[in-house]
Amino acid sequence: MELYLIRHGQTVWNAAGKLQGSCDIELNSFGRQAAGELGQKLDSTEFDLIFSSPLIRAFETACLIRGHRNIQIIRDERLKEISFGVNEGSDYKMWIAKDSPYRFFFSETEKYVPPEQGESFEQVCLRTKDFAKDKLEGLFGKAERVMVVAHGTSNAALMCYLENRTTADFWGKGLQKNCEASIFEYNGSLWQRKPLS
Repeated sequence: MELYLIRHGQTVWNAAGKLQGSCDIELNSFGRQAAGELGQKLDSTEFDLIFSSPLIRAFETACLIRGHRNIQIIRDERLKEISFGVNEGSDYKMWIAKDSPYRFFFSETEKYVPPEQGESFEQVCLRTKDFAKDKLEGLFGKAERVMVVAHGTSNAALMCYLENRTTADFWGKGLQKNCEASIFEYNGSLWQRKPLS
């Protein structure tokens, strides 16, 4: 079974350099265009099912990729982006500055302490792992190819499970770009990343 794991298109806050987590921010025109173009590229690729984060930027991306095709999209709360708590909407560059207490988010993830009301990497990993075991692995033998459209951090957390990585190596091959797809194959017991053709 194949899995296409896709990050949502660019949003208004992405373009403005604002920290965006569980806030429900919509795509901008560039994000909609990129999602539509990815949909055209994948138009001949058959999907049995699409899962999406419930946040509008991911759901709209999933709808634009699906296009005219009759494929069910299921929203799942476990795919939501990490919450940055009281820091939602703050300036991204200030958040990762050298004197910021959150500067370890991309560099030394084991040292990252979330802000008030925010989530830890461990919490996001637990819920995305639960989604993978509950929904994705349960489809083995029933579906040939599924799509998940979610977010930079939640996708990285899901990939931690798929590639059997710890939170110390949380980012693996790095943060996905907007509308970037990572492809995995599941044989009933192991997940393996497939090279992009």
